[in-house]
Amino acid sequence: MTTEGTRVGGRGREGERERLSAADIGAELGERATLVQFASAFCQPCRATRRTLAEVASMVDGVAHVEIDAEARLALVRALRITGTPTVFVLDADGHVVRRAAGQPRKADVIAALGEAV
Repeated sequence: MTTEGTRVGGRGREGERERLSAADIGAELGERATLVQFASAFCQPCRATRRTLAEVASMVDGVAHVEIDAEARLALVRALRITGTPTVFVLDADGHVVRRAAGQPRKADVIAALGEAV
């Protein structure tokens, strides 16, 4: 997972982090953090990622897991420069991207990224 340095839809100021709102992801942000997964219907790693993120979210109070169908949200996928699924974003309570990763994350990596967000 790598820290992102731009805003959705364009470049922010130096050091400014990308931010996703509840309207962007189509769901409320978690009170402490949000795990956002971009997935596609026939993606086996997406299913495993869904289970991992749901398990981690259930372990930590105030953490939400939101899954977004990448094919249904192509404009957002393009704005975020997502090139494959699964892609996972870890957001802090304000929706700022703390980490982002392409591919199936390990549970330990998700927990470590959450530690940065909360």
